[in-house]
Amino acid sequence: MYFCINYNVMKLATYLKDGHEQLALIVNGMLYDLDLLHPDLPVSMSMFLNYWDDYYPLVMTIDQQIKSGISKSVVGISLENETLLAPVPNPTSCRDGYAFRQHVAAARRNRKVDMIPEFDQYPIFYFTNHNSIQGPGDIYCMPDHFEKLDFELEAAIVINRRGRNIKAADADNYIAGLMIMNDMSARRLQMEEMLLNLGPAKGKDFSTVIGPVLVTLDELESFEVPCKEGHTGKSWNLEMKCFVNGIQVSKGNLGDMDWTFAEIIERCSYGVTMHAGDVIGSGTVGTGCFLELNGTGKLNDPNYQEQWLQPGDVVEMEIDGLGKLSNTIVKEDSDFSILGLKKV
Repeated sequence: MYFCINYNVMKLATYLKDGHEQLALIVNGMLYDLDLLHPDLPVSMSMFLNYWDDYYPLVMTIDQQIKSGISKSVVGISLENETLLAPVPNPTSCRDGYAFRQHVAAARRNRKVDMIPEFDQYPIFYFTNHNSIQGPGDIYCMPDHFEKLDFELEAAIVINRRGRNIKAADADNYIAGLMIMNDMSARRLQMEEMLLNLGPAKGKDFSTVIGPVLVTLDELESFEVPCKEGHTGKSWNLEMKCFVNGIQVSKGNLGDMDWTFAEIIERCSYGVTMHAGDVIGSGTVGTGCFLELNGTGKLNDPNYQEQWLQPGDVVEMEIDGLGKLSNTIVKEDSDFSILGLKKV
């Protein structure tokens, strides 16, 4: 059984300041620009991640000083009227895992196929479009995206140092922190493409949302729980929820990951150099998307009415300790359809 406990955590955010990206600490709803807190600190998340070991101890000290009231001369600005961007606005790459057995098993059961045994043999992932990473705010979608438009409730990590052939036992040292992730999915495009055993591509590449903040691993120690038997790496008791237009549609826990982020990093880095700024998602938590929820509903009730995201819908995701990520679905002013280009 999991118990939800609130802890004071260090949160890093990127927001829009004078038309450019600005890295800041968030403390009690206030933004504190890192470069104003100390002249040696960076203005961007990219620079912070590339020199993590140099910057992190100083940022941690300043964060604690602000919270304890020691740094009374430091002035923050209210978060309320600022535009938050993705905490890692320009990741060097973005991979997404497939770590929750519950989600995989339910999705296959709903299609009336057996659980795939390879899931328990090794962790897998796919590459998505790192140039379509975004933070809170509007998600712009083309007409074809609304052919079964879906959310996916996930968490993500970002790598904080260069590494190659990283062993799972060491991999947690390469994680800067955790974020909420919404792996947006256009299911009709995805399913049609994957009939050709390639992808996902156009079903996924239009938007992946991360944020609203990056919470460092040191600050999540109180949430740590043992990983699944036979696995290696950190695991966290963090409750996950998704709401659409204020109605809760999904609930899970990050501690239910079968494959750990450490094990996913081990596989990602085999024969490949990982870079500071690489983002890796957990994959969808059980009940964490309409595809799974609709399939389960129809399996139990033939008259079940499918639900998919529509223009104007507000999608809110919450993970204990990581905040709330809110996005509004917006239809682009275009009638262009690639589905309409299909050859007969």
